[in-house]
Amino acid sequence: MAIDYGDARIGLAVSDPTGTICGDAWTMEEWNMERAAARIAEEASARNAETLVLGLPKNMDGTEGPRAEKSRAFKALLETVTDLPVVLWDERRSSIEAHAILHANGRKEKKHRKTVDAVAASLILEGYLGKI
Repeated sequence: MAIDYGDARIGLAVSDPTGTICGDAWTMEEWNMERAAARIAEEASARNAETLVLGLPKNMDGTEGPRAEKSRAFKALLETVTDLPVVLWDERRSSIEAHAILHANGRKEKKHRKTVDAVAASLILEGYLGKI
């Protein structure tokens, strides 16, 4: 299961049972980190997830800023709550690519907010699946 973690919305994506492609993606709205981790734990359990892949936002030069620190803190929380391994995955450009995909498919910019995090999570998942 891939996670595009944000302050208000979290994109989630799971692979098909064979771990070949992204099978489902959706967005969860949650402001509280602990409640978000608990909800993700429920989803991971219900979908028999074996690994969580958490997007790690990096600057274009590869350095890490405050958003990366939040992701690292969320990783530690997820490991505690889920007992699953959590892999940090470089998510540079995932949101930009997600917006481009939605735009190319005729989605209006205003409506991107509702789905961009789910698309970003699927891109994170596809990148991870392509490397394992």
